[in-house]
Amino acid sequence: MAQEPKIDPWPGLVTDIFHDRAIKEHEGVVALDAPKRAEDAAIVPMTITLLEPGLRAATLVIDENPMPMAAAFSFGVGAGVAKIETRVRVNSYTNVHVVGQTADGALHSVAKFVKASGGCSAPAIKDQDEAAANLGKMKYREFTSETPALREAQIMIRHPNNSGLQMDPITRAYLPAHYVDKVEVRQGEALIFSMEGGISLSEDPSFRFAYKPNGAKVMRVEARDNQGNVFKGEWPIGGAS
Repeated sequence: MAQEPKIDPWPGLVTDIFHDRAIKEHEGVVALDAPKRAEDAAIVPMTITLLEPGLRAATLVIDENPMPMAAAFSFGVGAGVAKIETRVRVNSYTNVHVVGQTADGALHSVAKFVKASGGCSAPAIKDQDEAAANLGKMKYREFTSETPALREAQIMIRHPNNSGLQMDPITRAYLPAHYVDKVEVRQGEALIFSMEGGISLSEDPSFRFAYKPNGAKVMRVEARDNQGNVFKGEWPIGGAS
């Protein structure tokens, strides 16, 4: 029997996520690096590069996922964020969009097609008791940036980020959705970026980012999840003036 043509979800997502605002589809403002075929659909690396200085926001959308809006990043004024890397779940063959917002409010998008399936229902990597015992623990790492004027760092948050679509192998019941839905990263008191996320972020969310240092001596992170838990971390910035 002839199959009905597949409906492209993107126009509906433009309505739901961006409230039908005009989006220009072209390169030069924001870029997305994503694998053509994922090795593990539950841990798919994504790198957003901000090509135009002063971008105010970037939203990562996995079109075919049950909760398509994977991560919406907002950047602090003067933070100079040049890129952000994270890891996501991809549930089926899909376009992945990143939409950047310039200082004048205009939206610009690029898309990559990723072949993967089952990422949102894949079994949890860690035992749930272990995940609960380490809930909200954070790690901070620093890296040498390719650009002398920027610093590069990574924040890792221990969290199961259960999607609500995963089955407990013992009880055969679905694990309740439990995920990080907000993260704020600051150097001193100044915002580097904030993120609103959902079930499309992988277990143990991770964010590696390049930013412009402001002389602050401390990196601060506050994360929240959909069950009301709040997690905080603070670390000295190496070599801060």
